[in-house]
Amino acid sequence: MDFDTMTALEAAEKIKQRQISTTDLVKQVFDQIEKKEGKVHAYLDLYKKDAFARAKEVQKGIEEGRYRGPLAGIPIAVKDNICVKGKKTTCASKILGNFVPQYNAEVIHRILDAGMILIGKTNMDEFAMGSTTETSAYGPTKNPWNLSHVPGGSSGGSCAAVAAGEAWLALGSDTGGSIRQPSSFCGVTGIKPTYGTVSRYGLVAYASSLDQIGPVGKDTADCAALLEILSGKDEKDGTSLNRRDTGFSEELSDTVMGVKFGVPLEYLSEGLSEPVKKAFMDAIKLLTAHGAIVDFFSMKTTEYVIPAYYIIACAEASSNLERFDGVKYGFRARDYEGLHDMYKKTRTEGFGEEVKRRILLGSFVLSAGYYDAYYLKALRTKALIKKEFDQAFSDYDILLAPAAPYTAPRIGESLKDPLSMYLGDIYTVAVNLCGLPGITVPCALDVKGLPVGIQMIGNCFQEKKILRAASAFEKFRGAFPRPEMGGACL
Repeated sequence: MDFDTMTALEAAEKIKQRQISTTDLVKQVFDQIEKKEGKVHAYLDLYKKDAFARAKEVQKGIEEGRYRGPLAGIPIAVKDNICVKGKKTTCASKILGNFVPQYNAEVIHRILDAGMILIGKTNMDEFAMGSTTETSAYGPTKNPWNLSHVPGGSSGGSCAAVAAGEAWLALGSDTGGSIRQPSSFCGVTGIKPTYGTVSRYGLVAYASSLDQIGPVGKDTADCAALLEILSGKDEKDGTSLNRRDTGFSEELSDTVMGVKFGVPLEYLSEGLSEPVKKAFMDAIKLLTAHGAIVDFFSMKTTEYVIPAYYIIACAEASSNLERFDGVKYGFRARDYEGLHDMYKKTRTEGFGEEVKRRILLGSFVLSAGYYDAYYLKALRTKALIKKEFDQAFSDYDILLAPAAPYTAPRIGESLKDPLSMYLGDIYTVAVNLCGLPGITVPCALDVKGLPVGIQMIGNCFQEKKILRAASAFEKFRGAFPRPEMGGACL
């Protein structure tokens, strides 16, 4: 049976029809991991023994009717900033290298209740701070399409695992594009939901007002089904929403006839590489050929998006990471003299360079004398950005954008110039600042055989619109190749 071309929903249906078993799927995943993981390094921890035991329990539950959901029996990977009871949750940082939570994140409860099977924890940028998965304290993940290139980040491990066939589905978190950008680099589909749609309880915070957990999968239908499982009010998270419009799978479509798409002209200006621009414009032509209406308009706040995002995100990060001091849990320096020296040495040795850089920036903009000049101004700018997006959605159903200005860079290139890496988030961070939903769908391969993704952005609570459009686009585009078909060095 050809598992490579099968989606998670198709595999789950075959389990229900007893054509395959949950154990077959778990075995297939670990066979792929054994074959590819030494090269890709998508995982930080694997639960092989637990997964096979869980597969037997789930198989019995499906046969008895206890697990009836559309993804029952499907193996899933989890980004390593999401807590799993009794399993290490390191956030790819030395400072949390020995941290084992005593509770499950709410999303873990939900996927287990749906009959899914945990495979392991995926690699990530340390504390989700980075765009390449190179800032991990445990080594970089490599792009399954070309092992000399990055998979993107910070959810690079999750996206690489799905792309390489090492997971059927995965959970990531998105603070400024951390699901959508690596989905583009790895040729998979990833969704960042409206803020509050998915509980953040058990997600180790980077920037609390921006973070959101979301699904990564082979296609839109798989992601929509997983998002249904994840969504809903959680009393343990005061920012979670009691949404009743979460029947996302029901809304998938094969038409965009009459749908109005808007493209900000600023997204096509200097900085966008020619291969990505060509793929993006070809995708627009494909949509218009099938009846969509595409207009170009100006979004004047675009130049302020990156500075506003990084000021707000780093300010929240400096506050959230204050708790990692070597006292209560996690890493503690060995040699120190007194409490303050212990704090200093623990954080110096425990945090990586990129995390330190963002803590310093965040502490600076929150300090006396600079709070008004930077942080409050960034919050006012955020409000202006949201106002301009609101205006855009009064004219258009969906906004179109590239997911990144370039395809996956070579390993080592981005860390040489952190500022350039930050500027690479230009098309994704506004979605988080405004709490909007966004999805990345693969649309083409560049001349090097690396994937390019197109991003569809909806207004708040309009996941169904972007899912309908993304699903239709997939049908127009046709089957997207897998990494082995694209010349990956696996």
